[in-house]
Amino acid sequence: MIIGVLKETRKFENRVALSVDMVKKLVGQAHEVLVEQGAGLLSSIADKDYESVGASIKSREQIFTADLILMVRPLEDDDISLLQSNHILVGMLEPFNKDLANKLANKKVTAFALEALPRTTRAQSMDVLSSQANIAGYKAVILAADHYKKFMPMLMTAAGTVKAARVMILGAGVAGLQAIATAKRLGAVVEASDVRPAVKEQIESLGAKFIDVPFETDEEKQIASGEGGYAKAMPQSWLDRQSLLVEEKAANADIIITSALIPGREPPVLLKEATVKKMKPGSVVIDMAAGQAHDGSGNCPLTKPDEIIDINGVTIIGYTNIPSLLSADASSLYARNMVEFVQLLVDENKNVVINMDDELVKGSLITKDGETFK
Repeated sequence: MIIGVLKETRKFENRVALSVDMVKKLVGQAHEVLVEQGAGLLSSIADKDYESVGASIKSREQIFTADLILMVRPLEDDDISLLQSNHILVGMLEPFNKDLANKLANKKVTAFALEALPRTTRAQSMDVLSSQANIAGYKAVILAADHYKKFMPMLMTAAGTVKAARVMILGAGVAGLQAIATAKRLGAVVEASDVRPAVKEQIESLGAKFIDVPFETDEEKQIASGEGGYAKAMPQSWLDRQSLLVEEKAANADIIITSALIPGREPPVLLKEATVKKMKPGSVVIDMAAGQAHDGSGNCPLTKPDEIIDINGVTIIGYTNIPSLLSADASSLYARNMVEFVQLLVDENKNVVINMDDELVKGSLITKDGETFK
C-alpha cells in the first residue's frame, strides 16, 4: 500500500501525521511511504530524516497519488478538489462538521475521524484526544506560569516568604488532570472541579483539593456520571450553583485553567464575565476550550481565539491549538496513535480492507461511497 503524509497548512498547526520511527515501522511492513517536502520541519523533523528510514520526499500533488492519505487537521477546499474516490483519509477530521463531511462524501472518498473512536480499552492506543490532551494540560500550566508575574512555589528567603500560587482547574478530564499534576510539580496550591463525582479520587490522588458542588436531584447524579467516558451537559440548576462557588473561589485564585468540552456541543460557560471582573489584577486565565463556541470563545465568554487579552489586569489566553506548541512530542504521540489505527485497515497481505464489523472502524468512519455516517 502507498501511504502519503501531507504537510499541514492550517494556521498555528505545527504537527505532522507521522514521526520518523513510525515511518520506519510502516516501511518495515512493506508499505511505500510518501512524505510531502517540509512536512516535518515544524516538528523538528528534516526531510533527510524521513529519507533515512525509507520514505520518499514528494510534492503536495504527488502525495495525492497515494492510496491512504494521513493528516492531522482536515483538508482545505483546494485539496479536497484533488481527491479521488479510491482515496482513504485518516486524521482529526472533525466528525461533527457536517459541511466537511458532505464535501468529502461528494468526492466519494473513505474518511476516518480519529476523534470519533469509541472510548474502549482496545482503542486506548489510538486515542488521539487523550494523547493530545495530556500535552495540552501540561503546556497550559507552563503558559500560565510564563504570564504569571510571581513564583509558582512557596519560597522562603532572607528577605521573607513568598506565598505559593493558587491554581484553580475547572474540568478534570485528561487535560485537566495533567494540568493538576503539572501545577503541583511546580509547587502551586491546586483545587479542581468537575461534574463527574468519579474523578474526585483522581483529583485528590494528585494532591489537589476537590471543589464539591453537591447534587440535589437524582437527575443531576445520573447526568453527572457522563456517557462513553465524556461529560454531559448538566442542568442549569447545577450550573448556577457551580457558578456561585467558582465566583467565590476565583476572587482568591492566581491562575484559572478551564478545560471543559462536550463532544458535538457548545462548551459550557464556567467562568462568567462578572467572575473575571472580580479576579485580582495579575491573575491569569487559560481557556483550553477557546475557539469551540460559536463566537470563538470557550469556557469564558470573554476569550478571543488565538489572542491574549487583558481585562482589568486579568490576562486571558485563548490559544486554540495548545498541543501544537509542543509539536515534536505532540507529533510523536499522534503518529503512534495513527499507526495503531492504520493497522486496522490492512490485511495480512498488506491490502486495504474496511471491516465494518470492527467497532473501531465503524465508529470512526465519517464518509464512504458517497454517504456520511455521523
